[in-house]
Amino acid sequence: MRFHHVGIPTNEPQPGEVYLERYDTHCTDHESNPYGIQWMRYGPDCPFPEIVQAVPHVAFEVDDLDAALAGHEILIAPNRPSDGVRVAFVLCDGAPVEFLEFERE
Repeated sequence: MRFHHVGIPTNEPQPGEVYLERYDTHCTDHESNPYGIQWMRYGPDCPFPEIVQAVPHVAFEVDDLDAALAGHEILIAPNRPSDGVRVAFVLCDGAPVEFLEFERE
């Protein structure tokens, strides 16, 4: 498991944010921040659970998403938000945690 980013909910538009229509969510690029911060702004039609929209999350890259999910309460089931990546959210000690699995060639 390797640190990937921290997602922080906000109600304020952020410079450089992009809109993900499928999720009614605006987000910034964590790679443009030296500490891996990704600002998340959720719209009224966002399908994510309230805890994901309200509480910051930490994200980790994993080699095997299914193995990483074992034993955890799943908040957001595994899905493919973009080509080459599978993600899911779990609840850990009351906080949302995101796991990302990138397809390897």
